[in-house]
Amino acid sequence: MEPALDARSQDRFAAAVRTVAFLNVAYFGVEFAVAVSIGSVSLFADSIDFLEDAAVNFLILAALSWTPRNRARVGMALAGILLVPALAALWTAWRKIATPVAPSPVPLAATGAGALAVNLTCAFLLARFRSHSGSLTRAAFLSARNDALANVAIVAAGLLTLVRPSIWPDLVVGVGIVAINAGAAWEVWGAARREYRDATPHEPHP
Repeated sequence: MEPALDARSQDRFAAAVRTVAFLNVAYFGVEFAVAVSIGSVSLFADSIDFLEDAAVNFLILAALSWTPRNRARVGMALAGILLVPALAALWTAWRKIATPVAPSPVPLAATGAGALAVNLTCAFLLARFRSHSGSLTRAAFLSARNDALANVAIVAAGLLTLVRPSIWPDLVVGVGIVAINAGAAWEVWGAARREYRDATPHEPHP
């Protein structure tokens, strides 16, 4: 079972999670607007991912004062939430194949670079807590880490599209975001299940 946070560390963790949540809400608006304006699958999927990350972090804040067993339940719910942007990306990818118009490469790459800066900041803020308190902190750190990896791919897709206009770099990255979020959901689910099993015998039943 992962070590719990002491009171001072929990306060620092709550402050970090709050900052991360507001950063995600703010950049969701930016990325969603650009995605709609240029018709980008990868930016659309990533913008929904920013909104999902904000929800994850706000739920983490609410759950910090709960018992270990209830925190594990939230962790299992978060595993499902992590799949939301994956499903959104699949739907958008299907629509892009039906109307194959390449997105504008410069806004695609620039917006991806901005998202990378935001997610690296979030990952840095959460990195020190990633091995504590089980599935909740794991969910927050994995979201920021995986999003940063996706953003690198978005920038690369923009550069490839600049060299040779095509829907495929953007489309492939969008589908890649699906795979990344599915893997993160599986990791969070596993951590939450272990935490629930560890906590259940130690808590009195009503």
